[in-house]
Amino acid sequence: MKLKLFLIIALLSTCTSADSNDFTKWVQGGNVSGNAKYYYIRTEKDQTSGDTASFANSIGGTLNYTTDSYKGINAGLTFMTTQPFALPSSVDSSIIGKDNGAHGNNAKKEFSVLGEAYISFENSNYKAWVGRKVLKTPLINPKEVRMLPSTVGGADASTSFDNGTALSLGYLIDFKQRTSSDFDNIIEHALGANTRSITGSTNGYVVPISLTWKNKNYTALLYDNYAPDFINSIYGDVTYKGAIDSSLKYSVALQGIAQDSIGNAKKNLKSLGSITGAKEIQTRMYGLKGTLGYKQSKFVLAYSNVKGDNNVHDSLVLPWDGTPLFTNMITANNLFQSIYGSALKADSAYIGGTQGFKIVYSQNYGFAGYKNFSSSLSSAYFKNSDFADTQRDYNAVISYKTKVVSVALKAIWVYNNSGSKADGTISQYDMLRQYRIIANYKF
Repeated sequence: MKLKLFLIIALLSTCTSADSNDFTKWVQGGNVSGNAKYYYIRTEKDQTSGDTASFANSIGGTLNYTTDSYKGINAGLTFMTTQPFALPSSVDSSIIGKDNGAHGNNAKKEFSVLGEAYISFENSNYKAWVGRKVLKTPLINPKEVRMLPSTVGGADASTSFDNGTALSLGYLIDFKQRTSSDFDNIIEHALGANTRSITGSTNGYVVPISLTWKNKNYTALLYDNYAPDFINSIYGDVTYKGAIDSSLKYSVALQGIAQDSIGNAKKNLKSLGSITGAKEIQTRMYGLKGTLGYKQSKFVLAYSNVKGDNNVHDSLVLPWDGTPLFTNMITANNLFQSIYGSALKADSAYIGGTQGFKIVYSQNYGFAGYKNFSSSLSSAYFKNSDFADTQRDYNAVISYKTKVVSVALKAIWVYNNSGSKADGTISQYDMLRQYRIIANYKF
Protein backbone atom coordinates (compact mmCIF):
# COMPACT_ATOMS: atom_id res chain seq x y z
CA MET A 1 0.00 0.00 0.00
CA LYS A 2 2.83 2.42 0.87
CA LEU A 3 4.49 1.69 -2.47
CA LYS A 4 1.27 2.38 -4.37
CA LEU A 5 0.66 5.66 -2.55
CA PHE A 6 4.25 6.73 -3.17
CA LEU A 7 4.00 6.06 -6.90
CA ILE A 8 0.64 7.85 -7.19
CA ILE A 9 1.98 10.93 -5.40
CA ALA A 10 5.14 10.94 -7.53
CA LEU A 11 3.21 10.73 -10.80
CA LEU A 12 0.67 13.35 -9.72
CA SER A 13 3.50 15.67 -8.75
CA THR A 14 4.98 15.29 -12.22
CA CYS A 15 1.68 16.20 -13.86
CA THR A 16 0.80 19.14 -11.62
CA SER A 17 4.27 20.65 -11.97
CA ALA A 18 3.60 21.18 -15.67
CA ASP A 19 2.52 24.45 -17.22
CA SER A 20 -1.13 25.17 -16.37
CA ASN A 21 -2.11 25.18 -20.05
CA ASP A 22 -0.56 21.73 -20.49
CA PHE A 23 -2.39 20.45 -17.41
CA THR A 24 -5.71 21.84 -18.67
CA LYS A 25 -5.17 20.11 -22.03
CA TRP A 26 -4.19 16.90 -20.19
CA VAL A 27 -7.57 16.86 -18.43
CA GLN A 28 -9.90 18.44 -20.97
CA GLY A 29 -8.40 16.63 -23.95
CA GLY A 30 -9.29 13.23 -22.54
CA ASN A 31 -11.56 10.54 -23.90
CA VAL A 32 -14.86 9.16 -22.60
CA SER A 33 -15.82 5.58 -23.44
CA GLY A 34 -17.76 2.71 -21.98
CA ASN A 35 -20.56 0.26 -22.57
CA ALA A 36 -24.19 -0.34 -21.66
CA LYS A 37 -25.17 -3.99 -21.28
CA TYR A 38 -28.38 -5.95 -20.79
CA TYR A 39 -27.94 -9.45 -19.40
CA TYR A 40 -30.56 -12.17 -18.90
CA ILE A 41 -29.63 -15.53 -17.39
CA ARG A 42 -31.72 -18.56 -16.47
CA THR A 43 -30.19 -21.60 -14.76
CA GLU A 44 -31.94 -24.93 -14.25
CA LYS A 45 -30.43 -27.79 -12.22
CA ASP A 46 -31.63 -31.39 -11.90
CA GLN A 47 -30.37 -32.76 -8.58
CA THR A 48 -31.15 -35.75 -6.35
CA SER A 49 -32.41 -33.28 -3.72
CA GLY A 50 -34.86 -31.83 -6.26
CA ASP A 51 -34.88 -29.69 -9.37
CA THR A 52 -34.21 -25.95 -9.12
CA ALA A 53 -34.55 -23.00 -11.47
CA SER A 54 -33.46 -19.38 -11.10
CA PHE A 55 -33.06 -16.39 -13.36
CA ALA A 56 -32.16 -12.70 -13.35
CA ASN A 57 -32.32 -9.57 -15.49
CA SER A 58 -29.84 -6.76 -15.12
CA ILE A 59 -28.79 -3.57 -16.89
CA GLY A 60 -25.36 -2.16 -16.26
CA GLY A 61 -21.98 -1.47 -17.73
CA THR A 62 -19.00 0.83 -17.46
CA LEU A 63 -18.17 4.51 -17.96
CA ASN A 64 -14.50 5.30 -18.49
CA TYR A 65 -12.61 8.59 -18.66
CA THR A 66 -8.97 8.68 -19.72
CA THR A 67 -6.94 11.88 -19.82
CA ASP A 68 -4.88 13.06 -22.75
CA SER A 69 -1.19 12.13 -22.68
CA TYR A 70 1.33 14.50 -21.12
CA LYS A 71 4.92 13.35 -21.59
CA GLY A 72 3.59 9.81 -21.83
CA ILE A 73 1.51 10.08 -18.62
CA ASN A 74 -2.22 9.30 -18.54
CA ALA A 75 -4.82 8.85 -15.81
CA GLY A 76 -8.02 6.84 -15.99
CA LEU A 77 -11.22 6.23 -14.03
CA THR A 78 -13.86 3.57 -14.72
CA PHE A 79 -17.25 3.55 -13.02
CA MET A 80 -19.01 0.15 -13.02
CA THR A 81 -22.60 -0.73 -12.15
CA THR A 82 -25.13 -3.56 -12.29
CA GLN A 83 -28.82 -2.79 -11.75
CA PRO A 84 -31.09 -5.86 -11.56
CA PHE A 85 -34.81 -5.60 -12.22
CA ALA A 86 -37.93 -7.81 -12.43
CA LEU A 87 -36.28 -10.42 -10.20
CA PRO A 88 -38.15 -13.62 -9.29
CA SER A 89 -38.24 -15.26 -5.86
CA SER A 90 -35.35 -17.53 -6.92
CA VAL A 91 -32.52 -15.37 -8.28
CA ASP A 92 -29.40 -16.32 -10.22
CA SER A 93 -27.01 -13.79 -8.66
CA SER A 94 -24.07 -14.60 -10.95
CA ILE A 95 -24.72 -11.38 -12.93
CA ILE A 96 -25.46 -9.31 -9.83
CA GLY A 97 -23.66 -9.66 -6.49
CA LYS A 98 -22.75 -13.32 -5.95
CA ASP A 99 -19.38 -12.39 -4.43
CA ASN A 100 -21.06 -9.76 -2.23
CA GLY A 101 -23.23 -12.60 -0.96
CA ALA A 102 -20.11 -14.60 -0.03
CA HIS A 103 -19.12 -11.61 2.13
CA GLY A 104 -22.44 -11.86 3.98
CA ASN A 105 -24.13 -9.04 2.05
CA ASN A 106 -27.19 -9.10 -0.19
CA ALA A 107 -26.26 -10.94 -3.39
CA LYS A 108 -29.46 -9.78 -5.14
CA LYS A 109 -28.88 -6.07 -4.60
CA GLU A 110 -27.60 -3.62 -7.20
CA PHE A 111 -24.19 -2.03 -6.71
CA SER A 112 -21.86 0.54 -8.23
CA VAL A 113 -18.11 0.79 -7.77
CA LEU A 114 -15.09 2.75 -9.01
CA GLY A 115 -13.54 -0.30 -10.63
CA GLU A 116 -10.54 1.45 -12.19
CA ALA A 117 -8.53 4.41 -10.91
CA TYR A 118 -4.99 4.49 -12.24
CA ILE A 119 -2.11 6.54 -13.56
CA SER A 120 -0.07 5.11 -16.41
CA PHE A 121 3.07 5.93 -18.35
CA GLU A 122 3.98 4.79 -21.84
CA ASN A 123 6.65 5.50 -24.44
CA SER A 124 8.07 3.49 -27.33
CA ASN A 125 9.72 0.86 -25.10
CA TYR A 126 8.20 1.09 -21.62
CA LYS A 127 4.76 0.88 -20.01
CA ALA A 128 3.76 1.21 -16.37
CA TRP A 129 0.61 1.75 -14.32
CA VAL A 130 -0.31 2.07 -10.67
CA GLY A 131 -3.70 2.01 -8.95
CA ARG A 132 -6.76 -0.10 -9.85
CA LYS A 133 -6.93 -1.62 -13.30
CA VAL A 134 -8.34 -4.40 -15.46
CA LEU A 135 -5.53 -6.93 -15.97
CA LYS A 136 -5.73 -9.76 -18.48
CA THR A 137 -3.38 -12.74 -18.24
CA PRO A 138 -3.96 -16.51 -18.38
CA LEU A 139 -3.96 -16.66 -14.55
CA ILE A 140 -5.78 -13.37 -13.79
CA ASN A 141 -8.66 -12.58 -16.12
CA PRO A 142 -11.33 -9.84 -16.11
CA LYS A 143 -14.09 -12.20 -17.39
CA GLU A 144 -15.35 -9.40 -19.63
CA VAL A 145 -17.99 -11.71 -21.13
CA ARG A 146 -19.88 -11.48 -17.83
CA MET A 147 -21.76 -8.40 -16.61
CA LEU A 148 -18.73 -6.49 -15.27
CA PRO A 149 -14.99 -7.16 -15.39
CA SER A 150 -12.86 -8.14 -12.40
CA THR A 151 -10.05 -5.72 -11.53
CA VAL A 152 -6.86 -5.69 -9.47
CA GLY A 153 -5.08 -3.12 -7.33
CA GLY A 154 -1.32 -2.63 -7.44
CA ALA A 155 1.29 -1.71 -10.02
CA ASP A 156 2.88 -3.15 -13.14
CA ALA A 157 5.75 -2.22 -15.45
CA SER A 158 6.80 -3.73 -18.77
CA THR A 159 9.38 -3.23 -21.46
CA SER A 160 9.58 -4.47 -25.04
CA PHE A 161 12.50 -5.16 -27.38
CA ASP A 162 12.97 -5.01 -31.13
CA ASN A 163 13.19 -8.80 -31.45
CA GLY A 164 9.56 -9.26 -30.34
CA THR A 165 10.36 -10.00 -26.70
CA ALA A 166 8.51 -8.29 -23.82
CA LEU A 167 9.11 -8.50 -20.07
CA SER A 168 6.80 -7.38 -17.26
CA LEU A 169 6.94 -7.23 -13.47
CA GLY A 170 4.05 -6.39 -11.14
CA TYR A 171 2.99 -6.07 -7.52
CA LEU A 172 -0.67 -6.83 -6.80
CA ILE A 173 -2.30 -6.37 -3.42
CA ASP A 174 -6.06 -6.13 -4.09
CA PHE A 175 -8.69 -7.94 -6.12
CA LYS A 176 -12.29 -7.00 -6.89
CA GLN A 177 -14.33 -9.88 -8.23
CA ARG A 178 -16.79 -9.09 -11.05
CA THR A 179 -19.82 -9.57 -8.76
CA SER A 180 -18.39 -7.54 -5.87
CA SER A 181 -18.49 -3.89 -4.85
CA ASP A 182 -15.37 -4.23 -2.66
CA PHE A 183 -11.64 -4.62 -3.17
CA ASP A 184 -10.24 -7.37 -0.92
CA ASN A 185 -6.64 -8.12 -0.16
CA ILE A 186 -5.74 -10.44 -3.03
CA ILE A 187 -4.72 -13.36 -0.79
CA GLU A 188 -7.61 -12.93 1.62
CA HIS A 189 -9.99 -12.98 -1.34
CA ALA A 190 -8.58 -16.34 -2.38
CA LEU A 191 -8.66 -18.03 1.03
CA GLY A 192 -11.30 -16.11 3.01
CA ALA A 193 -11.62 -17.15 6.65
CA ASN A 194 -8.77 -19.65 6.20
CA THR A 195 -6.18 -17.02 5.23
CA ARG A 196 -4.34 -16.90 8.58
CA SER A 197 -4.45 -20.64 9.22
CA ILE A 198 -2.91 -21.29 5.79
CA THR A 199 -0.50 -18.38 5.27
CA GLY A 200 0.18 -17.22 8.85
CA SER A 201 -1.16 -13.75 8.04
CA THR A 202 -4.44 -12.04 7.20
CA ASN A 203 -3.17 -10.56 3.94
CA GLY A 204 -0.44 -10.84 1.32
CA TYR A 205 0.46 -9.96 -2.24
CA VAL A 206 1.16 -11.46 -5.66
CA VAL A 207 4.21 -10.71 -7.83
CA PRO A 208 3.33 -11.46 -11.47
CA ILE A 209 6.26 -11.84 -13.88
CA SER A 210 5.86 -12.46 -17.60
CA LEU A 211 8.16 -13.09 -20.52
CA THR A 212 6.63 -13.16 -24.00
CA TRP A 213 8.05 -13.50 -27.49
CA LYS A 214 6.36 -13.18 -30.86
CA ASN A 215 7.34 -13.23 -34.52
CA LYS A 216 5.48 -13.83 -37.78
CA ASN A 217 4.52 -17.44 -37.01
CA TYR A 218 5.29 -18.13 -33.35
CA THR A 219 4.01 -16.80 -30.03
CA ALA A 220 5.48 -17.93 -26.71
CA LEU A 221 4.13 -16.90 -23.28
CA LEU A 222 5.59 -17.54 -19.84
CA TYR A 223 3.89 -16.25 -16.66
CA ASP A 224 4.89 -16.72 -13.03
CA ASN A 225 2.50 -15.57 -10.28
CA TYR A 226 4.46 -15.66 -7.03
CA ALA A 227 2.43 -15.29 -3.82
CA PRO A 228 4.70 -15.67 -0.74
CA ASP A 229 3.41 -18.09 1.92
CA PHE A 230 0.62 -19.22 -0.41
CA ILE A 231 1.35 -20.44 -3.93
CA ASN A 232 3.66 -20.16 -6.91
CA SER A 233 1.90 -20.62 -10.26
CA ILE A 234 3.76 -21.00 -13.55
CA TYR A 235 1.94 -20.95 -16.89
CA GLY A 236 3.45 -21.33 -20.35
CA ASP A 237 2.25 -21.88 -23.90
CA VAL A 238 3.66 -21.90 -27.43
CA THR A 239 1.55 -21.34 -30.56
CA TYR A 240 2.47 -21.73 -34.21
CA LYS A 241 0.24 -20.12 -36.85
CA GLY A 242 0.51 -20.89 -40.54
CA ALA A 243 -1.41 -20.68 -43.81
CA ILE A 244 -1.63 -22.96 -46.82
CA ASP A 245 -3.19 -20.16 -48.85
CA SER A 246 -5.25 -17.02 -48.20
CA SER A 247 -8.40 -19.02 -47.43
CA LEU A 248 -6.93 -21.93 -45.43
CA LYS A 249 -5.19 -21.14 -42.13
CA TYR A 250 -4.19 -23.30 -39.19
CA SER A 251 -2.49 -23.22 -35.80
CA VAL A 252 -1.16 -25.67 -33.22
CA ALA A 253 -0.50 -24.89 -29.55
CA LEU A 254 0.91 -26.51 -26.44
CA GLN A 255 0.33 -25.30 -22.86
CA GLY A 256 1.47 -26.29 -19.36
CA ILE A 257 0.81 -25.24 -15.76
CA ALA A 258 2.72 -26.05 -12.57
CA GLN A 259 1.53 -24.92 -9.13
CA ASP A 260 3.04 -25.48 -5.68
CA SER A 261 2.17 -24.24 -2.22
CA ILE A 262 5.14 -22.38 -0.71
CA GLY A 263 6.30 -21.05 2.65
CA ASN A 264 3.78 -21.26 5.48
CA ALA A 265 1.08 -22.64 3.19
CA LYS A 266 3.24 -25.62 2.28
CA LYS A 267 3.74 -26.42 5.96
CA ASN A 268 0.25 -25.61 7.23
CA LEU A 269 -1.65 -27.43 4.49
CA LYS A 270 0.32 -30.60 5.27
CA SER A 271 -0.74 -30.40 8.93
CA LEU A 272 -3.41 -32.78 10.21
CA GLY A 273 -6.84 -31.16 10.14
CA SER A 274 -6.01 -28.66 7.39
CA ILE A 275 -8.70 -27.64 4.92
CA THR A 276 -7.09 -29.82 2.23
CA GLY A 277 -6.93 -32.92 4.44
CA ALA A 278 -3.19 -32.59 5.18
CA LYS A 279 -2.22 -32.21 1.51
CA GLU A 280 0.06 -29.54 0.07
CA ILE A 281 -0.76 -27.96 -3.29
CA GLN A 282 1.01 -29.63 -6.18
CA THR A 283 -0.68 -29.49 -9.57
CA ARG A 284 0.66 -30.33 -12.98
CA MET A 285 -1.24 -29.83 -16.22
CA TYR A 286 -0.63 -29.85 -19.96
CA GLY A 287 -2.85 -29.20 -22.96
CA LEU A 288 -2.88 -29.31 -26.74
CA LYS A 289 -4.94 -27.39 -29.28
CA GLY A 290 -5.28 -27.33 -33.04
CA THR A 291 -7.34 -24.93 -35.16
CA LEU A 292 -8.24 -25.01 -38.84
CA GLY A 293 -9.84 -22.03 -40.54
CA TYR A 294 -11.29 -22.23 -44.03
CA LYS A 295 -12.68 -18.96 -45.34
CA GLN A 296 -15.40 -18.04 -42.79
CA SER A 297 -15.44 -21.41 -40.98
CA LYS A 298 -13.27 -22.46 -38.07
CA PHE A 299 -12.72 -25.80 -36.31
CA VAL A 300 -10.97 -26.29 -32.97
CA LEU A 301 -9.80 -29.49 -31.29
CA ALA A 302 -8.40 -29.29 -27.74
CA TYR A 303 -7.18 -31.64 -25.04
CA SER A 304 -6.23 -31.00 -21.42
CA ASN A 305 -4.86 -33.26 -18.70
CA VAL A 306 -4.65 -32.21 -15.04
CA LYS A 307 -2.47 -34.90 -13.54
CA GLY A 308 -3.99 -36.81 -10.63
CA ASP A 309 -2.16 -37.56 -7.36
CA ASN A 310 -4.12 -38.61 -4.27
CA ASN A 311 -1.21 -37.62 -2.01
CA VAL A 312 -1.45 -33.89 -2.79
CA HIS A 313 -4.05 -31.23 -3.57
CA ASP A 314 -3.92 -31.81 -7.32
CA SER A 315 -6.70 -29.51 -8.60
CA LEU A 316 -5.77 -26.22 -10.25
CA VAL A 317 -5.94 -23.13 -7.99
CA LEU A 318 -7.23 -20.09 -9.92
CA PRO A 319 -8.91 -17.68 -7.48
CA TRP A 320 -8.60 -14.52 -9.61
CA ASP A 321 -10.84 -15.45 -12.56
CA GLY A 322 -8.08 -17.14 -14.53
CA THR A 323 -9.41 -19.43 -17.27
CA PRO A 324 -6.28 -20.74 -18.98
CA LEU A 325 -7.31 -24.19 -20.22
CA PHE A 326 -7.74 -24.85 -23.94
CA THR A 327 -10.78 -26.95 -22.97
CA ASN A 328 -12.63 -24.08 -21.26
CA MET A 329 -16.37 -24.07 -21.93
CA ILE A 330 -18.93 -21.33 -21.25
CA THR A 331 -19.87 -22.97 -17.93
CA ALA A 332 -17.08 -25.49 -17.28
CA ASN A 333 -14.43 -22.86 -16.61
CA ASN A 334 -14.06 -22.67 -12.81
CA LEU A 335 -16.42 -19.73 -12.91
CA PHE A 336 -16.99 -19.64 -9.16
CA GLN A 337 -13.49 -20.48 -7.91
CA SER A 338 -12.96 -16.71 -7.81
CA ILE A 339 -15.79 -16.30 -5.28
CA TYR A 340 -14.47 -15.04 -1.93
CA GLY A 341 -12.68 -17.84 -0.04
CA SER A 342 -13.18 -20.50 -2.74
CA ALA A 343 -9.64 -20.82 -4.14
CA LEU A 344 -9.22 -24.48 -3.20
CA LYS A 345 -12.43 -25.66 -4.83
CA ALA A 346 -12.55 -26.68 -8.50
CA ASP A 347 -14.88 -27.92 -11.22
CA SER A 348 -14.84 -30.14 -14.31
CA ALA A 349 -11.65 -29.75 -16.36
CA TYR A 350 -9.77 -28.20 -13.43
CA ILE A 351 -10.12 -31.12 -11.01
CA GLY A 352 -7.01 -33.21 -10.45
CA GLY A 353 -7.02 -36.35 -12.59
CA THR A 354 -9.37 -34.93 -15.25
CA GLN A 355 -8.79 -35.32 -18.96
CA GLY A 356 -10.75 -32.91 -21.13
CA PHE A 357 -11.65 -33.21 -24.81
CA LYS A 358 -13.23 -30.33 -26.72
CA ILE A 359 -14.39 -29.67 -30.28
CA VAL A 360 -15.72 -26.36 -31.64
CA TYR A 361 -17.22 -25.37 -34.97
CA SER A 362 -17.79 -21.66 -35.58
CA GLN A 363 -19.20 -19.99 -38.64
CA ASN A 364 -19.51 -16.44 -39.95
CA TYR A 365 -22.29 -15.85 -42.47
CA GLY A 366 -20.76 -13.09 -44.56
CA PHE A 367 -20.79 -15.43 -47.59
CA ALA A 368 -24.62 -15.37 -47.41
CA GLY A 369 -24.77 -11.58 -47.07
CA TYR A 370 -24.98 -11.54 -43.25
CA LYS A 371 -21.42 -10.56 -42.33
CA ASN A 372 -22.35 -9.44 -38.81
CA PHE A 373 -23.88 -12.80 -37.89
CA SER A 374 -22.00 -15.82 -36.56
CA SER A 375 -22.66 -19.03 -34.68
CA SER A 376 -20.68 -21.49 -32.59
CA LEU A 377 -21.30 -25.10 -31.55
CA SER A 378 -19.09 -26.63 -28.85
CA SER A 379 -18.90 -30.05 -27.23
CA ALA A 380 -16.62 -31.24 -24.42
CA TYR A 381 -16.10 -34.39 -22.36
CA PHE A 382 -14.38 -34.45 -18.97
CA LYS A 383 -13.21 -37.86 -17.75
CA ASN A 384 -11.86 -38.69 -14.31
CA SER A 385 -11.53 -42.04 -12.54
CA ASP A 386 -13.02 -40.38 -9.43
CA PHE A 387 -16.15 -39.25 -11.34
CA ALA A 388 -19.19 -41.49 -11.08
CA ASP A 389 -20.09 -40.43 -14.63
CA THR A 390 -18.26 -38.60 -17.42
CA GLN A 391 -19.22 -34.92 -17.62
CA ARG A 392 -20.56 -33.82 -21.01
CA ASP A 393 -20.97 -30.19 -22.06
CA TYR A 394 -22.80 -28.79 -25.08
CA ASN A 395 -22.88 -25.08 -25.95
CA ALA A 396 -24.66 -23.24 -28.76
CA VAL A 397 -24.21 -19.52 -29.48
CA ILE A 398 -25.76 -17.23 -32.10
CA SER A 399 -24.25 -13.74 -32.31
CA TYR A 400 -24.74 -10.44 -34.08
CA LYS A 401 -21.84 -7.99 -33.82
CA THR A 402 -20.82 -4.62 -35.24
CA LYS A 403 -18.18 -2.21 -33.97
CA VAL A 404 -20.56 -0.77 -31.38
CA VAL A 405 -23.44 -3.25 -30.95
CA SER A 406 -23.44 -6.95 -30.13
CA VAL A 407 -26.20 -9.40 -29.24
CA ALA A 408 -25.58 -13.01 -28.22
CA LEU A 409 -28.02 -15.85 -27.54
CA LYS A 410 -26.39 -18.68 -25.61
CA ALA A 411 -27.68 -22.12 -24.62
CA ILE A 412 -25.77 -24.50 -22.37
CA TRP A 413 -26.43 -28.11 -21.44
CA VAL A 414 -24.17 -29.89 -18.94
CA TYR A 415 -24.65 -33.55 -17.96
CA ASN A 416 -23.10 -34.86 -14.73
CA ASN A 417 -21.74 -31.46 -13.72
CA SER A 418 -18.69 -32.10 -11.50
CA GLY A 419 -17.18 -30.14 -8.62
CA SER A 420 -14.62 -30.76 -5.89
CA LYS A 421 -14.25 -29.32 -2.40
CA ALA A 422 -10.97 -28.17 -0.87
CA ASP A 423 -10.39 -31.64 0.62
CA GLY A 424 -10.82 -33.26 -2.80
CA THR A 425 -14.33 -34.63 -2.22
CA ILE A 426 -16.10 -34.78 -5.59
CA SER A 427 -19.81 -34.32 -6.18
CA GLN A 428 -21.94 -34.44 -9.34
CA TYR A 429 -25.51 -33.61 -10.20
CA ASP A 430 -27.49 -34.89 -13.15
CA MET A 431 -28.12 -31.92 -15.38
CA LEU A 432 -27.57 -28.18 -15.74
CA ARG A 433 -29.33 -26.10 -18.39
CA GLN A 434 -28.57 -22.43 -18.82
CA TYR A 435 -29.84 -19.81 -21.24
CA ARG A 436 -28.45 -16.30 -21.70
CA ILE A 437 -29.30 -13.17 -23.67
CA ILE A 438 -26.55 -10.55 -23.73
CA ALA A 439 -26.91 -7.23 -25.53
CA ASN A 440 -24.04 -4.75 -25.42
CA TYR A 441 -23.57 -1.23 -26.76
CA LYS A 442 -20.09 0.34 -26.82
CA PHE A 443 -19.48 4.07 -27.00
